[in-house]
Amino acid sequence: QVQLVESGGGLVQAGGSLRLSCAASGSIFQINYMGWYHQAPGKRRELVASEGSGGTYYADAVKGRFTISRDNAKATVDLQMNSMEFGDTGVYYCNANVRTDYYTDEEFWGRGTLVTVSS
Repeated sequence: QVQLVESGGGLVQAGGSLRLSCAASGSIFQINYMGWYHQAPGKRRELVASEGSGGTYYADAVKGRFTISRDNAKATVDLQMNSMEFGDTGVYYCNANVRTDYYTDEEFWGRGTLVTVSS
């Protein structure tokens, strides 16, 4: 069907930067929405940033620090994370709503990429 694969996670010091990327592949007619979710240890998964028909959204905790960008031609979405904090630690998941044929919209999730903020 459609697969979402995240990359770019790893270890970063507080105050540093990291760039995550999500690549979509498969039966894609068009991508309606793409977003990034964060799940801190022991907490629920929460939306960090997204782009869709309603525009661009950022959670309050990341405004001014994170930037989401989509490349529709490449079917990718990136998350540039600057001035990283301990609270940014956790697994980041790519999420997309995809039109897989002329009539059908479906939801997909990546498997996640781990980000660890040190110091």
